[in-house]
Amino acid sequence: MRAMQQVHLKLNVNGEEEEVSFAPYKTLLEVLREDMNLTGTKHGCELGECGACAVLVDGQPLLACLELAVECEGRAIETIEGLANGSVLHPLQAAFADLGGAQCGYCTPGILMTAKALLEAEPNPSRERIREAISGNLCRCTGYQQIYESIEEAARRINEARVQA
Repeated sequence: MRAMQQVHLKLNVNGEEEEVSFAPYKTLLEVLREDMNLTGTKHGCELGECGACAVLVDGQPLLACLELAVECEGRAIETIEGLANGSVLHPLQAAFADLGGAQCGYCTPGILMTAKALLEAEPNPSRERIREAISGNLCRCTGYQQIYESIEEAARRINEARVQA
């Protein structure tokens, strides 16, 4: 039996270029978790319906379970592992911790990445825009109220930091 051919690519993940070898049929989700050991991005439905696997690719939310990893060469990929700055939490992470936006935490990485893209595009989104932006991220624990409040608080903190800078 002949071994499956591997592709060898350089992927830019969380600001660092890494060489990775994997089977060409693997999704970005599989490569991140299995080949790069970045397990913060979660397996959910694997059908693109739950948002647990959301990462940012070139600054835009993308469902990693639906994207072949070979399609991501030369693109900037950001996962939950790249959100904090060393030991300093991103304002979204801090707000979720402070306001209880994360319950079991399974959906949280995908929501945080989606919310980060929203706040970078719209520094002061309305509650309706927040709802719309994360509508593809399913959560079974919070009822969303704490998630909305956490994103609003993160926006406030980010804007406050900009003013002070």
